[in-house]
Amino acid sequence: MARRPSPSLGYFLAPLAGLACAAALSLPASAQQPPPPPRPELPQLSLEASAARDVAQDKVEITLANEIEGSDQAGVADQLNKLVETALNQAKRETRVTSRTGSYRIWANTDRNGKITGWRGRAELVLESKDFVAASTLAGDLGKLMAVSNVAFSLSREAREAEEHSLLAEAAAAFKARANDAARAFGFGGYAIRQLDLSGSGTVYQPPRPYAMRASAMEAKAADAVPLEAGKATVTVSVRGTVDLIGTPAR
Repeated sequence: MARRPSPSLGYFLAPLAGLACAAALSLPASAQQPPPPPRPELPQLSLEASAARDVAQDKVEITLANEIEGSDQAGVADQLNKLVETALNQAKRETRVTSRTGSYRIWANTDRNGKITGWRGRAELVLESKDFVAASTLAGDLGKLMAVSNVAFSLSREAREAEEHSLLAEAAAAFKARANDAARAFGFGGYAIRQLDLSGSGTVYQPPRPYAMRASAMEAKAADAVPLEAGKATVTVSVRGTVDLIGTPAR
């Protein structure tokens, strides 16, 4: 009896190959097409707009100071400490004014050979307030102890934040108008905001006015209220950002 030959590997794989071909033919035409090209990126434009306003400074800082000389370092330090303590206690009675100690320094006086001939000390007291009348009156009352050495004005944080809040809407409107004008200038139909950054700043255009300090408090007499006149600060809110230009540009 003749022996039947064994089937080859191709005998088993042939039906599978046929099924794969049939499956490929049954796929929709869209699945066989290459993916569409990526959408081109929209042109971008970086812009900046700001709004500013001049605001009267509402805070004053008055610096009082005095210098003491003596032959003994410890003695000068003791006199200076008592002077500052007395002035600070008197200043604390005025609740409308914030008072604190300022710079404090003691140094040696020397001759041409470097030998110590005496000691000198200087201490400061700083008054801060939004009430100009109260601050100037207190500075005058303290004239017997310490003389005015400097006056500086500034805009308080509360006043600055209030102005920035008010200016934010103006800066935003200016940014939108500039973005819209720029889009149309380049032939686009409009814009879409991609990123925004906000910032605020203040510029004082009246510098502090220095006062010449008298040699010692013993030479000073009780003075009237120190005349005060504040300047102005420019509060600015800036909007920086990037926009996408949308719409078909005109040809």
